[in-house]
Amino acid sequence: MRKLDVQIPMEITISVYQGRQTEGFITQAPLASVLVERLYMAPGVRRVPVTEGGLTATLFLPSGPGPFPGLLDLWGGGGKLVEYRAALLASHGFASMALDYLTPKISLETGKMVDNQYFETAYRVLQQHPQVLGSSIGMLGLSFGTSVTLKMAAYSEVVKLRCAVCISGSHVQPVDGSIQEILMFFKENAEKTRFNEENHVIWRDLLLPIPTDPALKVDVGRVQCPVMLVVGEDDQNWPAYESAQDIKEMMERAGNSHLLTILSYPNAGHLIEPPYTPHTRVSLFRTVIKHQMLMALWGGDTVPHSRAQEDAWRKTLAFLREHLYGSMKPAVTSFSHL
Repeated sequence: MRKLDVQIPMEITISVYQGRQTEGFITQAPLASVLVERLYMAPGVRRVPVTEGGLTATLFLPSGPGPFPGLLDLWGGGGKLVEYRAALLASHGFASMALDYLTPKISLETGKMVDNQYFETAYRVLQQHPQVLGSSIGMLGLSFGTSVTLKMAAYSEVVKLRCAVCISGSHVQPVDGSIQEILMFFKENAEKTRFNEENHVIWRDLLLPIPTDPALKVDVGRVQCPVMLVVGEDDQNWPAYESAQDIKEMMERAGNSHLLTILSYPNAGHLIEPPYTPHTRVSLFRTVIKHQMLMALWGGDTVPHSRAQEDAWRKTLAFLREHLYGSMKPAVTSFSHL
């Protein structure tokens, strides 16, 4: 139920039937029905495709003249341009750029994966937009997007973040590696892949145990901006919980742990998305390198995972407002129902 066209509301019909039924609804008359719409773009939010500098991206601008704080929005290992979180973030006052970095047009044309300059180009494009406050830009990454976000925050001479949000990811990677080399590093650990009794693939062990070799994990002691980690303790895809504990220890030793916030949720899985997105414990997943279709186990139980999504979204918005707006008054009204 991921929204592909964020310009059109998602429509869901909720019906009540007589008694307890599990099938045959199409032949029954409901006692009552209501059509529920979910908007992803608040009134006045603008959707702007971005191809400058070879990017495959979409910028969502809040209503009004701005300037607005900026946010780079990176999804995970499934690739493609996923827009609905950026659209929702723009509805709360952030100029948000959804970025495709695993399957962008430039990679499809050249057959090569992007390098670190691609993310620096995205940062510059966002920074130089006339309706973006160039001195106040953050980065949000989910899953593999966390790997990129932490790497940019720690090492980039171009990307100067005011804050970063990392959801369900890890700092474990060859720190001098490109996107291609990071993915190959994961592939080299493929023998650690597990399958449960239902033949659902579990990838979390690929990065375990957390390495002690500093060449194999981002030196988060170098990070100079506030970082929020969002962790599902039943994540079966990435070792997010173990990674968060190691990040905490590394930052404590480096003396910058005051910059770290960890939101950790028992019985929540990997795909911690905006609230009211259905919990998906397992689903089909196409790998980027081999284009294999597998049933991936993401983890989590429906009720605690759903509550985690609500809590994490509320706290993420508060974190972004605090560090991107600071003492500034938000330029738009936050639409709390989006």
